[in-house]
Amino acid sequence: MTEFWLISAPGEKTCQQTWDIMMAATTRTNNLSTNHKFNIPDLKVGTLDVLVGLSDELAKLDSFVESVVKKVAQYMADVLEDSRDKVQENLLANGVDLVTYITRFQWDMAKYPIKQSLKNIAEIISKQVTQIDNDLKTRASAYNNLKGNLQNLERKNAGSLLTRKSCGSIIQEKRIAYNDWHKTYETLAEMVVPRSSHLLFEDNDSGLFSVTLFMKAIDDFKHKARENKFTVRDFRYNEEEMKADKDEMTRLSTDKKKQFGPLVRWLKVNFSEAFITWIHIKALRVFVESVLRYGLPVNFQAMLLQPSKKTVKKLREVLNDLYKHLDSSAAAIIDSAMDIPGLNLSQQEYYPYVYYKIDCNLLDFKV
Repeated sequence: MTEFWLISAPGEKTCQQTWDIMMAATTRTNNLSTNHKFNIPDLKVGTLDVLVGLSDELAKLDSFVESVVKKVAQYMADVLEDSRDKVQENLLANGVDLVTYITRFQWDMAKYPIKQSLKNIAEIISKQVTQIDNDLKTRASAYNNLKGNLQNLERKNAGSLLTRKSCGSIIQEKRIAYNDWHKTYETLAEMVVPRSSHLLFEDNDSGLFSVTLFMKAIDDFKHKARENKFTVRDFRYNEEEMKADKDEMTRLSTDKKKQFGPLVRWLKVNFSEAFITWIHIKALRVFVESVLRYGLPVNFQAMLLQPSKKTVKKLREVLNDLYKHLDSSAAAIIDSAMDIPGLNLSQQEYYPYVYYKIDCNLLDFKV
């Protein structure tokens, strides 16, 4: 699973003891999860009122940054197109895969100095990610317009027979009617040149044939052709227009190739930046919520748990038993909820211990 549970519990006699107790409950006999200590530095606490307000702000910021992380990842997949199997190897944080970054998380003191207030750190993150979001919109719009114009030209010049450009006067018919066409086209009107029809293009549904006839016979020919369920289209050969289209396709294709490399590099760099800020927000939320729940002085152990699909339910039960003494009201809610069929417990996600989920599955398709 790419899902992690970021939790915290108050320090016992020491924070190490809190860690040892959790490890004993989840790994030593039952292997319910893979666990890591999650290092959060000594941040400035501030006042209780500020912490309460900041808790709500961080929840909104968490959702916003997660959405930007996913947008950048998804656009990376869109840009790579046929190489989507290589998306995951480009989604890195500080040059390492996401699991490694999370499990070895270290607070970035240079970007987010801990001497600053928690509110200032949150504002720095918010501005940084908002800028990434705005830049993504601008770059994606420019690249998508270029890509769309190129696709439209390609479709115009090499699409299905229903939209395809060609030169000369041609007739379109279903492939099953080929024989009917050959038998009848010379007699559909006067002044049709015998044996002048030739197959120009075909796809799975249709065939495109040329036919040569005198100008004054065209209207009569069209009318008779429709009566026989053939579709006639007029084409005028315009060498200048065709050359202009070809030149434009070449130009657009060249521009797309030129923009591809820098765009992918920008996406890689800014995905990394956005993901790193997201995990810092998780750290901020754990810190703020732990202080609000467990009180001062700051004394808690943050822990990162990675459950397997088979152990999710059991792990949750073990943690609830281990920490139910921290908040009896939360334990009561959980116990009663477990007796109600069909209740989605994950919607409330409130437990006796501080808990936040981190899901590294950021794409809406499997690669």
